[in-house]
Formats: sequence, structure tokens, C-alpha cells
Amino acid sequence: MSTLRNVALTVQELEAGEFHWVLLEAVDCAVDDVLPYAVLEAAAEPLRSYSDALVAGVAAMRRLFGRDGPRTGQPAAAPASAAHPPR
Repeated sequence: MSTLRNVALTVQELEAGEFHWVLLEAVDCAVDDVLPYAVLEAAAEPLRSYSDALVAGVAAMRRLFGRDGPRTGQPAAAPASAAHPPR
């Protein structure tokens, strides 16, 4: 049976009034109660509000992982044209 992967969604305001969703996944190198994350995917274009970016991030998660969420052993989804790979 597969287990859920530790994936998080955050919103960043990179410039005033420009909000970007970012999907992160925990990596296996925790040190002293710090759990580091690596970027999985992020918005290529800014959105007008925090809530718009949050909703778009949830839509990206649904597109990538489906209704059951990110599971171990799940094939990686192809990157979408609306997002860019991590830098």
C-alpha cells in the first residue's frame, strides 16, 4: 500500500501585488528539528491575490496528484505549461 508523500503548498508575494503558488516536498535530510523542502513546481506567472494563487496551487496539486493526493510509487506528472520547473 502506498503512503502519502509530504507535499506542501505555499504562496509567495515576490513583488508587491504579485502572488505565486509553490509546491514543495520534504526531503530526507532533517537536521535538528528542521524539515527541509525542495521545490516541486511553481507558478510561472503571478496572480493578482493571495487567494487566487492559493486556489491555483490547489488546482496544480489536483492536476499532478489526482483526488487521492501525492502517494509514494505514483508516476511523476508531466510539467504543465502554466508552471515552470524549480530553479
